[in-house]
Amino acid sequence: MEKLSLRNNLRRLRFDRDEMTQQQLADAVGVTRQTIVAIEKGNYSPSLELAFRIARVFNTTVEDVFYIESS
Repeated sequence: MEKLSLRNNLRRLRFDRDEMTQQQLADAVGVTRQTIVAIEKGNYSPSLELAFRIARVFNTTVEDVFYIESS
């Protein structure tokens, strides 16, 4: 069975949004900066609700923020 990993485009999306900081994103979605750091590094998978809140900040879909990669 192949292993699937949740990956994300948060860093690129933040950069494209006038270099939004991790703290600004955290404030916008109601979590700590450490949570955003962990999500960006792939050490933490957000809840579905949080994933939608993050996508809404960037005015995009969840699929544009998060994607599955097989290894």
